[in-house]
Amino acid sequence: MSILSAIITLSLIAGLFGLILGYASIKFHVEGDPVVDKIDAILPQTQCGQCSFPGCRPYAEAIASGEAPINQCPPGGEATMLALADLLGVEPIALSEEHADEPVKTVVTIDETTCIGCTLCIQACPVDAILGAAKQMHTIIESECTGCNLCIPPCPVDCIAIVPVKIEPDTWRWPLPEQAHTAPGA
Repeated sequence: MSILSAIITLSLIAGLFGLILGYASIKFHVEGDPVVDKIDAILPQTQCGQCSFPGCRPYAEAIASGEAPINQCPPGGEATMLALADLLGVEPIALSEEHADEPVKTVVTIDETTCIGCTLCIQACPVDAILGAAKQMHTIIESECTGCNLCIPPCPVDCIAIVPVKIEPDTWRWPLPEQAHTAPGA
């Protein structure tokens, strides 16, 4: 009889807490900003920090509030900047000098003969572009690599190298023209 009363008591307490949590989720529901959500969906989600923000969501919030320009995402490059300009109805601008340290798109490669399988690079990769297991050789999935280079610092044997992406006819794009800053009639 005591087990049955304990089960009934715990069920009543669980039901009461369920009702309280359900009410709290409705009462204190916070709506997200749809513009931030759309901007965040366009960004590459590398969470690399190259834009000087700790991730893509904080950068999207800064763009939506007008605190950051649309040209600070090196992994997204020109395509992301053009998509953001189209979404926000602003003029496209070239990737900022501060964030365009490397004009050539890069990926990383792993020297598979040197790799010791420590998995530190796998843990550091924000887009899961590294394939491998503990104490096994690792390799890069080049089509997934964004070139953020976050896997290089944790590597204890320096087996990761940066290489430029091979330009092929289907990946080549015209460079964005420079914005002319001339006065009318000059």
